[in-house]
Amino acid sequence: MIVVTGATGNVGRTLVRTLAAAGHPVTAVSRHIQDAGADVPAGVRAVAADLGTPAELKDALQGAKALFLLVAGDDPAGVLAQARAAGVGRVVLVSSQGVGTRPGGAYEHAERFEQAVAASGLDYTILRSGGLDSNAFAWAEPIRAQRIAPAPFAEVGLPFVDPDDVAAVAAAVLTEDGHTGATYVLTGPAPTTPRQRAAAIAEAIGAPVTFVEMSREEAKAQMTQFMPPAVVEGTLAILGAPTAEEQQVSPDVERVLGRPAAAFGVWAERNAAAFR
Repeated sequence: MIVVTGATGNVGRTLVRTLAAAGHPVTAVSRHIQDAGADVPAGVRAVAADLGTPAELKDALQGAKALFLLVAGDDPAGVLAQARAAGVGRVVLVSSQGVGTRPGGAYEHAERFEQAVAASGLDYTILRSGGLDSNAFAWAEPIRAQRIAPAPFAEVGLPFVDPDDVAAVAAAVLTEDGHTGATYVLTGPAPTTPRQRAAAIAEAIGAPVTFVEMSREEAKAQMTQFMPPAVVEGTLAILGAPTAEEQQVSPDVERVLGRPAAAFGVWAERNAAAFR
């Protein structure tokens, strides 16, 4: 049994389907899993639990051999203690590239999870994801309503990664040997700018989309409505003034999967309906 936390999210949803399609028994966990029944394939066990309350995972972890873990909640040691008690032998943590490039600060929370996983005594692999292509869903409403895509830092390129590639790497390291103790950085195949991503969505939907450059302060005000201030500052720092390492394409997706990472345009084509 493989337990997938965050099972209704951009990565977890695809990971559950990938594992189930390959014949692996899966338990899908999220706080509101019963409200998202359509996202859970037939034959997958669905359990509602909150990573912020590790005791809630006890039922989900029964019989599990591997755990896919999000950086969520404030008690990674408690979650991992529950996993050990249930007999879990392998944990795969999806973390952030920022832990390596900007330790502390906005990424202190993810860093604590990585440290807890490394000290857990379990076989582990850490996946440090770059920015996800699915962040572009923030444009879904303005593109549908006004055919505009607002964002700051129009010409700053970053190699955003397709969440389906993150899920594919997670499936591989959860089910294959040879990844214990590894930390993989997951990026797309090339840096793209916000302006280029808007153009790719326009091509995918077959309609013009006007890119509207926001100021840093406008973006900050918008992001602060749904993100903690420290995370907002950390995110804007990467988006606006990335380090050379943050702009570099990592070989790790291809190293694990034996194929190149998918381009942003592939993600846009697959999700075009959200923007029409």
